[in-house]
Amino acid sequence: MEIIELFKKLVESKSETPDDGGLLDFIESYLPEFTAIRIDVEDVKNLFIYKKFSEGEHLCFAGHVDVVPAGKGWDTNPYEAVEKEGYIYGRGTQDMKSGVAAFTQAVKEADDFKGTLSLLLTSDEEGEGVNGTIKALEYLKEHNLLPDAAVVAEPTCEEVFGDAIKVGRRGSINGYLTLYGKQGHAAYPEKARNPIHMIAKILENIAGIDLDAGDVFFSPSKFVITDIRSGMQVTNVTPSHLEMMFNVRNTTLTTQHEVSAFVAKHFAGLDYTLKLTQGSYPFKTNTQTKVVRNIDAAIEKVTGIKPKHSTAGGTSDARFLAPLGIEVIEFGVKNDTIHSTNERTSKKEVEDLYAVFKTLISTWK
Repeated sequence: MEIIELFKKLVESKSETPDDGGLLDFIESYLPEFTAIRIDVEDVKNLFIYKKFSEGEHLCFAGHVDVVPAGKGWDTNPYEAVEKEGYIYGRGTQDMKSGVAAFTQAVKEADDFKGTLSLLLTSDEEGEGVNGTIKALEYLKEHNLLPDAAVVAEPTCEEVFGDAIKVGRRGSINGYLTLYGKQGHAAYPEKARNPIHMIAKILENIAGIDLDAGDVFFSPSKFVITDIRSGMQVTNVTPSHLEMMFNVRNTTLTTQHEVSAFVAKHFAGLDYTLKLTQGSYPFKTNTQTKVVRNIDAAIEKVTGIKPKHSTAGGTSDARFLAPLGIEVIEFGVKNDTIHSTNERTSKKEVEDLYAVFKTLISTWK
């Protein structure tokens, strides 16, 4: 197959999380010279497939074949890979079947490499993620198969293809706060303690506030309130308590300890409980490592653009690789229609992404 033919085949397989749409079986058969290991967990499909060309470092391309549901309002069939005016439309075209197609074709065509090449694929990135890449990595660690470096082919570019790679990601701290008062009659507010009135005086000092200044790679950790609810949906009873949820996309400068201290400062003297959970932890790959230098050079060779190094955006499965000492970066097509109706990417971006990965493989030293 040529790269665009392969790409369209992937898009036309309906693989809504955790269904892989048969794609992991297909990719295994598409790379017959590679050794395949299936690490399926419950209804989640995981594939690790590798080939040792010679002694040397292990470079892994990682990603997911699952997509979010297509939803309604499409101008085309989201699972038909419709080509129009240089673009290919379909669910997963940007996130991230373009990346999977590009690196699959690139490793298939590799006839020499100074080390080991592998793919790590899951069908559970868009879902809870508990039985996907993280489980596969546990297996690889147990069997001494962890890669030295990895490229996650998530869509990373902003304005034009080649303008950005991810060298890290912020973490995600989720907060659940309950503020207690005393229920009462709305006509006698002096006999009650209304938690809505209490928090009204606090909100301007916490909502959207930066918890640190960030740095050259990370934007500041911001306290973002996502939900506030209280009351009995009546007009004559003041509530007994209020529940607030918030999220902090944290840098390496802010931890749960700083978040807890921030809340304690502003809710001092009030009766409240706070629960914090960590959805993911922040990480940053040293920009002087081989994988960063080599992907920069490959992108510049193919596009003429020197990419910026970013940590913006949400989370990806790169968060599972970094804590294991794997030098990980992310690079893929432009990110402007992911998860939306009429998701699309251009044929040229897919072809150029494939060319970048081919160049990375051939110049790896």
